[in-house]
Amino acid sequence: MISTDSATMTWSHEEAAIRRQIEKVIKGLRAKDLDTLREPYAPDVVSFDIEPPLRHVGIEAKLANWARVFEVFETVDYELRELTLTIGDDVAYGYAFGRLSGTMRNGAATTGMWVRVTYGLRRIDGTWRIAHDQVSVPHDILSGKGMVDLEP
Repeated sequence: MISTDSATMTWSHEEAAIRRQIEKVIKGLRAKDLDTLREPYAPDVVSFDIEPPLRHVGIEAKLANWARVFEVFETVDYELRELTLTIGDDVAYGYAFGRLSGTMRNGAATTGMWVRVTYGLRRIDGTWRIAHDQVSVPHDILSGKGMVDLEP
């Protein structure tokens, strides 16, 4: 049996490792660096991103989606708020609010919109990797439109 202190220390270590992986995503976005973005994802990542299609399968599809973002943005910033994690032995999940913003290639600045982000992670060869992510906006059923003006 693990004592409370060592269990807390272990989970604290695991949480820090997962947060570092998610920070790599943010770092890669801000640098517009696809190589940095590749590292935290599992090779077989499944992404339900905000852009079509409904599902992006595999790291190359995920990176192609980010490459399209970089074609539109001159500078990129990404903010993550309220990241909450639940961690098991080899599987973890988390959720947060995220906002992509920056300067478009046409010179227009955008503050972006807040989205809901969910991460599913697996420990692969001792390293936490993002195996699934999902990005969504709330949907107004009556109008049929996404509600992109909400803030956390």
